Amino acid sequence: MKKNDRDVRSQMTIYEYEEKYVRRQNSRGARLIIFVLAGLTGVFLVWCLLSIVMQIYALNEYAGYAAAAAAAVLFALIYIVPVIKICRSEYFLTNVNSAHAARAKRHNRRVRRSIAAKIADFNAGVDGAGWYDDRIVGEMQAALKSGDDDALKAALSALYDGKIKKTARDMIFKSSLKSAAYSALSQDSRIDAALVVVVNLQLVKDIVFLYGFRPSDARLVRIFASVVQNALIAYGLGSVKIGNGIVKTMGDAAKGIPFLGTAISALVDSSIQGLANGTMTAVIGFQTIKYLNREYNLQNILDGIDVAEPDEELRETCAELEKELRHAPRVKQGA
Repeated sequence: MKKNDRDVRSQMTIYEYEEKYVRRQNSRGARLIIFVLAGLTGVFLVWCLLSIVMQIYALNEYAGYAAAAAAAVLFALIYIVPVIKICRSEYFLTNVNSAHAARAKRHNRRVRRSIAAKIADFNAGVDGAGWYDDRIVGEMQAALKSGDDDALKAALSALYDGKIKKTARDMIFKSSLKSAAYSALSQDSRIDAALVVVVNLQLVKDIVFLYGFRPSDARLVRIFASVVQNALIAYGLGSVKIGNGIVKTMGDAAKGIPFLGTAISALVDSSIQGLANGTMTAVIGFQTIKYLNREYNLQNILDGIDVAEPDEELRETCAELEKELRHAPRVKQGA
């Protein structure tokens, strides 16, 4: 967390937080859209797999049956499992008003502790993963055991600003390279589209697991929408020459992300489909990191704001009212 964020956090009231960071959102609508987008992605992936199976079936009937069975198992492993893991992950409540701020702070405190416990368990149970800084994880475990929330937040912030950021970038690079290499080898629009869906979802799942929480529903909608967009672009690139519209879409999505401008320029010059799919995978990876960092910073700001419980405020108001009424001069009846 930057110094100016700490200064703002110590001075900001819940009403200033609400005015600056809170936006109107339909949480039920966002969940419905997530369901729809995930469903569309699944249908699209099923169509890609089914068309590949039908091609194999046309060559050999028994090979087609075997391919169908393999496709069903693959669909469960490469689509259903990642989507469920992403959606079931915990997330911070940051888009809250003054009435719900106290509840959100309790929820976020529980989520921080859950994140710390999961990171500590993974770091201790997986040898050689190298995802986290052992020293900081040790400090975090000590803070978790002692119940020191301030030390726990400091350790988590240090992890997110240090080793986790580097690990996430490594994940993005490897996934982008994988997407580009597979696409360059396949030269088939349906296989390309299926690969993009699989690699993108796997990348998002891995980043969410690395950070220990997922983006909120509203931002998860944008991520799933990007997965759908990437799949459609990958399918379109396999059938037609790269056009200005696609390049513009990629340029808009990649705005503000380092090194991608050069990659897109190379894409326009060479029209390499593998680079296109790799670039779009990098975009969705950095998009996910951006949302996670923003919401972690927001919950830190919210946690630093003094928020009185609504019930406590009501009790205090009633007590003051009762006190004033007791000391107020009584009016005699019949006067």
